[in-house]
Amino acid sequence: MKPSTMAAMRKLSNNIIFSSRLPKFSSNILSPSSVVPPLVIFSRGIASKLFVGGLSFYTTEQGLSEAFSQHGQVIEAKIVMDRVSDRSKGFGFVTYASEDEAEKAIAEMDGKELNGRVVFVDYAKPRSGGSRNSMPIARGPPEPAPES
Repeated sequence: MKPSTMAAMRKLSNNIIFSSRLPKFSSNILSPSSVVPPLVIFSRGIASKLFVGGLSFYTTEQGLSEAFSQHGQVIEAKIVMDRVSDRSKGFGFVTYASEDEAEKAIAEMDGKELNGRVVFVDYAKPRSGGSRNSMPIARGPPEPAPES
């Protein structure tokens, strides 16, 4: 890991420790260097998030969690809902505690039937930013071209 990254993590962990309401001990139990490893583990994404496509509109988050918990410890199961119709969009995400469990779930559940539909399972890809963080879309007629 780059020295600048380690320095930033130490600074962040220092802020986390000393900005909380924990009493300040003189011992090294809560030293900033003891907090860095969990931050490194978290930043590398030990928990694995899976994309599950092809879900039945009748599949619930609880049913999704139960189906996938046979293959490991499910931290979260989320079905993406349409805001207007309040119906499932037919896909969701399952987060596992470890990468090994996620790999096992992909091997076992990809192409299998769940609530009458064949589901497709793969690692979730990071968000591309979408419309929330990108430049706004121009509205209205286009600008007239300059005449020469």
